[in-house]
Amino acid sequence: MIVKQYEVGNFAVFCYLVGDEGTKEGLFIDPADETDRLISEAKSHGLDKIKYIVNTHSHVDHVMGNAAMVKKTGAKIIIHEEDARDLLRTPSYLLDMFNATPSPSADILVKDGDVIQIGQVKLQVIHTPGHSPGGMALYTDGMVFTGDSLFVEAVGRTDFPGSSWKGLETSILNKLYTLPGETIVFPGHNYGPAPSSTIQHEKRHNPFVRG
Repeated sequence: MIVKQYEVGNFAVFCYLVGDEGTKEGLFIDPADETDRLISEAKSHGLDKIKYIVNTHSHVDHVMGNAAMVKKTGAKIIIHEEDARDLLRTPSYLLDMFNATPSPSADILVKDGDVIQIGQVKLQVIHTPGHSPGGMALYTDGMVFTGDSLFVEAVGRTDFPGSSWKGLETSILNKLYTLPGETIVFPGHNYGPAPSSTIQHEKRHNPFVRG
């Protein structure tokens, strides 16, 4: 399995390339910007086919690269069913603020417990509402991609429409902090003192939610 982390654009978004060496298939988690660079990186790792774009949630800073990535690769967009409508409802003022292109609609809707697969690589969907109604994390082989639910020693904002602090806290405590302590946390933004962490570290040191 190939896993690579890239900081893209002007908003410290982390995009992740996940690939299967056997089938040479790959997917991007939140390819928010710099799509030519991302596609070039995938090819440099022998991944000839980008099969999916997986959005951890529908906020503009994470989905503004969807249209370009779809046009260049033909990848299918995957998002949690609870965020599917909001993917197409980004207010025009936010599009202007982020100089963003609207996302196409999702091709595949998922829910808690579903599995996204490329080759032999499987990502399990963990529904983590709070930052957004359909926020989700993706778990595989000792690592979890947490989107904007859990950062390194921080958590996502809950002052947006549809956000909920109680929902986010519950998601972190009951869905993420119950994962094995050694699980590597790959967050949705480069906001912390390091680009990744572990569940054990966050349970002990995250000042917002202690496990």
